[in-house]
Amino acid sequence: MRTWIKICATTCIEDALASIEAGADALGFVFAPSERRVSPEQAQAIVAQLPANVGRVGVFQNDSVECIGEIVGKVGLTTVQLHGEETADFIVDLTSRLQRDRRIKIIKTVLVNEDFARRFAAACQDEVGIDSILLDSGAGSGRTFDWNAVKPLLGNHRRLIVAGGLNPQNVGDAIRKFEPWGVDVVSGVEREPGRKDPEKLKAFVAAVRRADKS
Repeated sequence: MRTWIKICATTCIEDALASIEAGADALGFVFAPSERRVSPEQAQAIVAQLPANVGRVGVFQNDSVECIGEIVGKVGLTTVQLHGEETADFIVDLTSRLQRDRRIKIIKTVLVNEDFARRFAAACQDEVGIDSILLDSGAGSGRTFDWNAVKPLLGNHRRLIVAGGLNPQNVGDAIRKFEPWGVDVVSGVEREPGRKDPEKLKAFVAAVRRADKS
């Protein structure tokens, strides 16, 4: 299986093009509170210069359906990633709003904390309309979560995206451990917060593709 690769927290066209050149399948744009946050106008200017086959993922946290819908349309996003306390009812309403014009995918982040098992089970319900579940440490400091503790809780869910502290050195181990649908990276491919390192980008993608073959 070919693992989907998302390079998140894109802040400029130079980093966007370097990520694509390295082999990324999708770029993430953070609209949630973060030092890597971009405005819809900044993201729109970057997206306008991207190849059509590259995914454009917007990261939101506890925003309204109306706000998310407006940014999706303005920027030209293909996927919405929900990183907050969004409920199942909220996601159903959001999906109904977003699918009026074209198919927009939904990724729901589930933080690995003391409430993980309940939140993960809720996100797995088919009627909610979530396309993929992203596992994240929530630390915001490039730390991994306890892979061994989480693995037995995942069951047979096959649309998992692993994030949280991934880098060129450990992403292969993560893929072999979880066999995820995708991986998501931020700090592990940066030279400083908000700016990517082209060599780390290439090393990360190469490590993923090696793991795909193992």
